[in-house]
Amino acid sequence: MYSLLRPALFRLDPEAAHHLTLSCLKTAYLSGLGGLIAPAIPHDPRTVMGLTFPNPVGLAAGLDKNGECIDGLALLGFGSIEIGTVTPLPQAGNPRPRLFRLPEAQAIINRMGFNNAGVDALVENVRRSNYRGILGINIGKNAVTPIENAALDYLTCLRKVYAHAGYITVNISSPNTKNLRQLQDEAALDDLLAQLKAEQQKLADTHGKYVPIALKIAPDMEGEQIAQIARRLMQHRIDGVIATNTTLSREGVEHLRHGNEAGGLSGAPVRDKSTAVIRQLASHLQGSLPIIGAGGILNGADAAEKIKAGASLVQLYSGLIYRGTALIGESCAAIRAI
Repeated sequence: MYSLLRPALFRLDPEAAHHLTLSCLKTAYLSGLGGLIAPAIPHDPRTVMGLTFPNPVGLAAGLDKNGECIDGLALLGFGSIEIGTVTPLPQAGNPRPRLFRLPEAQAIINRMGFNNAGVDALVENVRRSNYRGILGINIGKNAVTPIENAALDYLTCLRKVYAHAGYITVNISSPNTKNLRQLQDEAALDDLLAQLKAEQQKLADTHGKYVPIALKIAPDMEGEQIAQIARRLMQHRIDGVIATNTTLSREGVEHLRHGNEAGGLSGAPVRDKSTAVIRQLASHLQGSLPIIGAGGILNGADAAEKIKAGASLVQLYSGLIYRGTALIGESCAAIRAI
């Protein structure tokens, strides 16, 4: 079905197509017609971060920033759904246009800038949802918050989403918020993780449940920086790591229309960079915490490659734009086969 719809969607502005797709999914759920689009995904449970995922293929953050379409997305058979990135205060994000397709490379460039309605709106949407699967909530900082005060934003979001999340992802790797990636530097990361871990323990005591925290990192790092991130993850007993976010590299797309737009590049061009980071992380972590693989999964073989490199689960986003929901089942089957 998606192969028939895609040409029409690709004639629309990418951001308009994005909102139309979410609206259609929401309508399908509310009308009770979800069975017409729901794929048959075999049960293939995986226990990761202390949570049992019904299958190893999840939705990455960014598609549903405000948690407005959780029930519609649940129709598609994901093993988990991650919403966000959400910030303490609402923010409009960067000026449009800010989302670009590069079809020749099966890629996307975005410079959205954490556009979202704020953490209170997201929590209200989660409360209204009927979804009872594993829900990840991805948290970030407001653009107006100085980088030296970033931890305050993450702690605010952590406290507000804690009771409503299956796990919480700390996004320090988006290239579209000024200076955000500085939080991956050793001293800044050490301080942030220490504060988050201390707050996690307080919240676990308050709510009577332990909600895992995962850190989402960038693909644009050298070997020693990956090694120091691994050390900090182990030192602070962080529950998981998502590798990776989008890349600033334009290798292989410079010649394409929109290829030199500012923002993060996702899709097929980031596949190998992401897998290389996973492989290095796995070598350093030695199973001490799980890796969730994301970046450039366009077919089942790509998903299986992430698992072979050391990931326990994978997440999809840009691949869905080019392949549609068939990619979910195909990825599950390829992972099950290994």
